Amino acid sequence: MALLKSCKTPEALRQTHAHLLVTQSLDPVCEAQLVASYAGVLGLAHARQAFLSLPHKALASWNALLVACIGHGQAREALDLYARALARSLRPDSSTYTLALKACTRLLAHETGLMVHARVAKCGHVRDVFVGSGLLNLYAKCSRLCEARRVFDEMTKRDLVSWTSMVTGYSQNGFGNEAFAVFREMEYEGVRADSVVMVGLVQACTNLGVVKLGSSIHGYVIRRDIKVDVVLETSLVDLYVKFGFLERAQRMFDRMDDRNLVSWSAMVSGYAQNGFAADAISFFIEMQEEGFSPDVVALVSVLLACSHLGLLHHGKSVHCFVMKTLEFDVVSGTALVDMYAKCGSLGKAHVLFDQISSRDAIAWNAMISSYGMHGNGEAALSLFTQMLETPSKPDHATFASLLSACSHAGLVEEGMIWFDRMVREFHISPYEKHYACLVDLLARAGQLEKAYNIIQSMEFEPGISVWGALLAGCRNYKETKLGVLIAKIVCDLKPDDPGMYALASNVFAMAKRWEEVAEVRAITKKMGMKKTPGYSVVEIKGKLHGFLVEDKTHPQYEMIKKELGRLDSEMRAVGYMPDTASVLHDVAEDVKENMLCNHSERLAIAFALLNTCAGSRIRVTKNLRVCGDCHVATKLISKIVGREIIVRDVKRFHHFKDGACSCGDYW
Repeated sequence: MALLKSCKTPEALRQTHAHLLVTQSLDPVCEAQLVASYAGVLGLAHARQAFLSLPHKALASWNALLVACIGHGQAREALDLYARALARSLRPDSSTYTLALKACTRLLAHETGLMVHARVAKCGHVRDVFVGSGLLNLYAKCSRLCEARRVFDEMTKRDLVSWTSMVTGYSQNGFGNEAFAVFREMEYEGVRADSVVMVGLVQACTNLGVVKLGSSIHGYVIRRDIKVDVVLETSLVDLYVKFGFLERAQRMFDRMDDRNLVSWSAMVSGYAQNGFAADAISFFIEMQEEGFSPDVVALVSVLLACSHLGLLHHGKSVHCFVMKTLEFDVVSGTALVDMYAKCGSLGKAHVLFDQISSRDAIAWNAMISSYGMHGNGEAALSLFTQMLETPSKPDHATFASLLSACSHAGLVEEGMIWFDRMVREFHISPYEKHYACLVDLLARAGQLEKAYNIIQSMEFEPGISVWGALLAGCRNYKETKLGVLIAKIVCDLKPDDPGMYALASNVFAMAKRWEEVAEVRAITKKMGMKKTPGYSVVEIKGKLHGFLVEDKTHPQYEMIKKELGRLDSEMRAVGYMPDTASVLHDVAEDVKENMLCNHSERLAIAFALLNTCAGSRIRVTKNLRVCGDCHVATKLISKIVGREIIVRDVKRFHHFKDGACSCGDYW
């Protein structure tokens, strides 16, 4: 037997095998080792042949081949072998049952596992710690936690594997509190946890949304000097990024000696989902430079980042990568639809949507939302009616997208009808987001009193998004009496969005309520809030160029200023007069006009005109709402230069062409 174990090459193994046959030294123990040696040196096929040639085929040899099958990823063959052993009236031992249960677990074969369990109980092996752990692991992996707990409670002796199976079983099936309860029992019994248990607890924290407890587990790992592996490190990175603790995630990631694809993908996803699109793209590029081919998580996340920034050039590159390396399915397809739509290519988005063979509700929602963002409410309604004829059922998100699309297109009657049908026919109780869309729908159309009455009729306390929608309508229609009332309510809610305070301040200023304006400014100053500066970005040859309002730092500023001056002269020649009403500063009219001319989107448009070829489309992404004066100016610029200019603001898309805008001046 020792001679067999020492064989490391095929030649040595075959010579030893021949020697054992000649000397007739193959006893049952040597037979089992022979099968194991063939599996280790020459692979499963040779191990199978060696097994078939054995004279005795004792139980140990069957077990050795079972080990070989499982070790080579052939769980189905292992179960077939187990069945053949039973058919030959062999009496399995605890090792046989443990291996059979392991194969059942690999295949998630719960029914077969139940039959193995019945035999185990009949043969009296149920108290064996390895068999018990095998049963426990099977039930936990098959999400049969009641059965797993029953086995666990009946075990007279529990090893670390048993405790780990129970903790991870609860964690992976969404029972985080139960996972911690088992962990506390484990500590009470004096069993020292390892990194696998800690991974289960970190995942439980992620599922429960308790990042503080997850941080405590991190501290526990350090204090107890538990060996940290890449799986535990990646779980901690995933926990921190999912709840926006990017600095902690970054520190954890930087300390990792052995980063894997999951950890890289977690960082890309974390930065993208927390609004740090540029960092997500940088990580995506870096992970490829480190030799990691992005998985679907990283690719979907970087598409999200591209959509945030309006990076169509990069988005197209990722699209090519997806088509080369991944299957075009509902997940990747939906991400691409969203990216193209948010980068201004609505036509391409719909082409890809039509190519998704099995659309789920998320895919339909993405396309309906896309039409809404681009102000095409009729198309959104048409697509929604198509969705109703498919197996995909509309959900909360579907109706939120539909109502938003109606709002941007001024489809007041249609929006009211579908809000009512959402409740009556689809039995979907409206969330705050639905009421916010409904109020926005009415407020944009000037039906301010009706919007206010709907808020008054709500069954729950309206939040800042609902009041903010009505306040914006009051500002747009210069309704100061109701606007002042709503502005006071908004300020009393103490929003954490400086934009809401700016909106309230604008309404107070329109009503010439200067004391309230001063109070709002004092509140924001006390809270350390600053008004979000307007900025716009434009992509030229795959590179983003950003502009702040009145930004004079750009290397081409003098050329941009000259171009804006030329455009201003041509606009005035066709009747343009700056609308300074939106400049709520006590300064001279010429200063107000200059401030309007230096809004960030105008700087971006002028830069694009200077750096792109004649006739090409210009795409600008802006972080705030386009002001009325810039909207008029951009329409005129599109006609003067003979270009389509697509501006995406915080609310929607504007497609300017030949002196008109796709929104029909309704936004």
